[in-house]
Amino acid sequence: MRGIAVLRELTKADGTLSLSGLERATGLARSTVDRITATLARMGYVRVDGRDVHLSPRLMELGNAYLSALRLPALLSPHADALADELDESVSLAVADRDGIRFIHQATRRRAMSLSFRIGDLLPAERTAPGPLFATEWTTADWQRWRERRAADPRDLSFTAVPPRRYGADARYDEDFVRRTEEASANGWAVDDQLIEPGLVAISAPVRSPHAHDESTTGGGDVRAGGRGEGHAGAGRIACVASIVSHTSRHTAHNLRTTLLPRLRSAVTEMEEELRRTPPPEPGPPPSDLALWTGESKLRLGRDFIESLARGLTVLTAFGEGRPELTLTEVARATGLARATARRALITYEHLNLVTTREARTFSLTPRVLSLGYPPLSRTSLPEIAQPHLADLTSRIHESTSLAVLSDSGEEIQCTARVATGRVMSVNITVGTRLPAHATALGRVLLADWADDHPLRNALATVRSQGYALVDEELEEGLRSLAVPIRDRAGRVVAALNTAMHASRRSLRECVTDLLPELTTTATRIESDLHTATRFTHVSLT
Repeated sequence: MRGIAVLRELTKADGTLSLSGLERATGLARSTVDRITATLARMGYVRVDGRDVHLSPRLMELGNAYLSALRLPALLSPHADALADELDESVSLAVADRDGIRFIHQATRRRAMSLSFRIGDLLPAERTAPGPLFATEWTTADWQRWRERRAADPRDLSFTAVPPRRYGADARYDEDFVRRTEEASANGWAVDDQLIEPGLVAISAPVRSPHAHDESTTGGGDVRAGGRGEGHAGAGRIACVASIVSHTSRHTAHNLRTTLLPRLRSAVTEMEEELRRTPPPEPGPPPSDLALWTGESKLRLGRDFIESLARGLTVLTAFGEGRPELTLTEVARATGLARATARRALITYEHLNLVTTREARTFSLTPRVLSLGYPPLSRTSLPEIAQPHLADLTSRIHESTSLAVLSDSGEEIQCTARVATGRVMSVNITVGTRLPAHATALGRVLLADWADDHPLRNALATVRSQGYALVDEELEEGLRSLAVPIRDRAGRVVAALNTAMHASRRSLRECVTDLLPELTTTATRIESDLHTATRFTHVSLT
């Protein structure tokens, strides 16, 4: 529980917090904070840089486990993206998280006035368009929990993704949400008319599960009385809600209803058909040797490694595609943990609302798993992912290192990240520098992936076959450069990593024997983080 508290405070702080800041935010002793961060760093979930702690992309594997098990982002995001392209408006998918909503996909439009939330962001149901739709399925207990939360947090200070309310509790406002829920139940859609902040408008429609309502979970009753609304007879429960988000300079709330709602409903029909026709996937391979790894880490780090925290977090990764619900035995088998250890972790996570149990004695992840670092990490870029790895590489080889991408024309490279060494004589390249692609090792690695008709096709074929480029004094006399590719999840080269030095410092042979293994190892680490980060999010290359 203390480890989860540290991760949540780092998430609230947008991914970075000092060790003393974590101590104050969590109320834990400094020694406890140090041991927790050391354990999380060993797992690759955080990075400790001096006195600051930063969330690392690998932490996204926890949220990826939930999103993989859910399947909705993988199945429905192409439809959301297509709708966003067609309308030139932002489109989002959200799921219910108790009396809030949490985003699982965002298809955003790049404008000066951006209207997007991050994947994993939690919003209060009453200030959104999806909220009233989800509330049509609330039980009396759900409504009571919502009213208790409204009374305890009248200004929504616990929802860091939205601006706090200017005023406290207002009974009229709460009654307005009840009315909006009744209308959503009758209409089958809902609108947010500047409830989150001035200028923001949205319209939402539910995407329903292909499975019919379970009789044990349905019920009639009046929404105002705290029961369920009528909903849609014979239809499945709401799987997620699709929303079109805009601002008042482009659309009014009325205009959203009259102009964009028909297209939204058509897209929702396509999404529901996708859910109906797609069979359940075969279970993917579960993690392996996790218990063995935690044991070895304990031996290596001693008391600074909290084995119970590491083993508990591995339980979350047991879930995934084809493994949305697992029994205790299946969790223990997937992680290699003893049943008693797995059971303690699951009970703890159920208490923290990260895991829920079902009547069949199975466990499943809840959307709250996304609260563990996913929102700030979902907006990371490739240079941000690469920077700490470049720093580590530079410290090992004592040479400057860079990351670069290819320009749209294919004629130049652009340096997007760099760590310089502390030598008197060093290569003077800064972030943003553009150089001719054909004359650089970085450029040749990038060109080798696609430019078969390039004048350097023989040289590029060699680069492609050997997996690296070594350029000797072609860009500038005395400059020797070695580069290796960075590949995305599909295997495409999207960037290149290099080191450059004066030719007198290392021979061509030494570049290959001494530096190439270091660059290759670093490239693999960058790719691992990139692949984790891009499982369900878009990562900018620049």
